[in-house]
Amino acid sequence: MINFDIQYVSRLFSILFRYLHVTMSISIFSMIIALFLGVLLALVRVSKVKTIYFFSNLYVSFFRGTPLIAQLFLLYFGFPQVIPLLKNLDAYTIAIIGLGLNASAYMSESIRAAINSIDKGQMEACLSVGMSYGQAMRRIIFPQAARVALPSIANNFIDIVKGSSLAFTIGVAEIMGKAQMEGASSYRLFESYLAVALLYWIVIIIFEYIQKVLERKMNAAY
Repeated sequence: MINFDIQYVSRLFSILFRYLHVTMSISIFSMIIALFLGVLLALVRVSKVKTIYFFSNLYVSFFRGTPLIAQLFLLYFGFPQVIPLLKNLDAYTIAIIGLGLNASAYMSESIRAAINSIDKGQMEACLSVGMSYGQAMRRIIFPQAARVALPSIANNFIDIVKGSSLAFTIGVAEIMGKAQMEGASSYRLFESYLAVALLYWIVIIIFEYIQKVLERKMNAAY
């Protein structure tokens, strides 16, 4: 019979909350990187810029086709051996970069699909009234594409939050790493992993609510 200790779970929750800011800061900074690179990659793939179109496809293929944990290990353990400058980066920074690069590949596809969903006649109309390509994208296409892409981008952010749990594999003390350490020291592995799973669940529910609010506001004009 399992000797479940509800008091231990409650006590562990208070400990994990003290490390929640690490998980969230990793997720938010990674999201910023992913969104910036995702937009750039999407624009390159939509406009098919000849000089870098091949490399953008290769980038997306690599980060979508390899496990996130392998990418983190490659950045933290592999690349510093051939790129000495990376030796100065700590595990926290590597986790942000790794998650950002990984998510940008997925996000670029969401943004590219959203841009392609906008009627091409709108771009032609913009160009016909004297707008440049950049002005048309910024003023007309992007605002509409953002509404279409929001659900996918929000899902990407949720994946980043959950993916941040792998940061402990390179030594970052976030909520997953702390739960594992507490579970190993107390031999309460079931309670420890249950507590961290519930905490992630609560965080994701909050962001799902925020996503729905944003969707309602962005769809109000339509």
